[in-house]
Amino acid sequence: YLNRKNKQLDINNKCIYFLLLCRGKAVTDFSGPDCRFLSFKKSETVYVYYKLSGRRADLWAGSVSMLEIGSNFGYFPKDLLAVNHLYTDKELEVPTEETDFVCF
Repeated sequence: YLNRKNKQLDINNKCIYFLLLCRGKAVTDFSGPDCRFLSFKKSETVYVYYKLSGRRADLWAGSVSMLEIGSNFGYFPKDLLAVNHLYTDKELEVPTEETDFVCF
């Protein structure tokens, strides 16, 4: 499960802390089509916590606030972000479930 307060993901009782991968500026306004997506305005800073792979490698996930992952956390098209700072070049592939992409 996702523990947003502590910025960690619990997979089979093993906690993985969210690490910032990078940050950048939004190149245009984006309004997500549903609750799974992050909406932002042009020039807002967006923090990237993870990148999808496989069939949806065009999407990244992050927030417009570095301090809190909450209602402003979601997916967005990676092409809408001009990356201006890399925090790490290390990436870890984490398996997902279909329910990871459901709106509640």
